[in-house]
Amino acid sequence: MKYIIIGLGNYGHVLAEELSALGHEIIGADISESRVDSIKDKVATAFVIDATDEQSLSVLPLNSVDIVIVAIGENFGASIRVVALLKQKKVPRIFARAIDAVHKAVLEAFDLERILTPEEDAARSLVQLLDFGTNMEGFRIDQDYYVVKFTVPKKFVGYFVSELNLDEEFHLKMIGLKRANKVTNCLGISLTELHVKNELPGNEKVEEGDELVCYGRYRDFQAFWKAI
Repeated sequence: MKYIIIGLGNYGHVLAEELSALGHEIIGADISESRVDSIKDKVATAFVIDATDEQSLSVLPLNSVDIVIVAIGENFGASIRVVALLKQKKVPRIFARAIDAVHKAVLEAFDLERILTPEEDAARSLVQLLDFGTNMEGFRIDQDYYVVKFTVPKKFVGYFVSELNLDEEFHLKMIGLKRANKVTNCLGISLTELHVKNELPGNEKVEEGDELVCYGRYRDFQAFWKAI
C-alpha cells in the first residue's frame, strides 16, 4: 500500500520506518529539515514542507495514495488545520493522531476514518501489564472484550490442552498456541522463535515457553490471573 505520513516526530518516524520495512511505499512530510533528513533514506520520498500551508500541501500526491496519516501531535493547531485542508481537498481516507481527549473530540467532528490514540493505547497496555504481572499483549475488541497473548504459567506445563478448561472455568476461549523452537541464524547463533500451531488437538501437551492466545472479557482475564 501507499501512505503519506505528515509529521515525522517520534511517532511519525517510527510509523514511517516500520511501514516501509514491511514493503509499503511511504511518502513522509515535515516542516523540520532534520526530521526529514533522518528518515529520507528509509522511505520512498520525504518532503520538507509546511503542511499547514495549502499551496505547500498540494505538492503531495494526496489523491493517489491509499491513506494519509496526520501524525502531528505536539502542535494542536497545526494538526487540526492540516486535517481541515485534507478534508477540503476531499482526501478519502484520513487517519489522524490525537494526543488528548480535547484533541480527539475536535478530530471526531471531521468524521475521519480513524483517530489514532498512541499515548492512550500505550498507557492501557502498561495498565494491563501491571495488572496481570506477566509478559502479555492485548488487543481490545470493544469496551469489555480482548484478545490476549501470554506466556503459559508454569503450573500449566505438562498438561494436555484439553485439561486446561479455560472456557468452562474462566469463560476464556483459547484460539491459538505458539510454540518455541530453537533455530540457528547465519552466524551460528542459537535463537528461540515462536510459531503458531495451526491445530490444537486435545492430546497436545503444553510445553515451557509456549504462549497462549485467548479471547474473553477483561474481568475474566483478571480472575484467571488471580486464580493461578
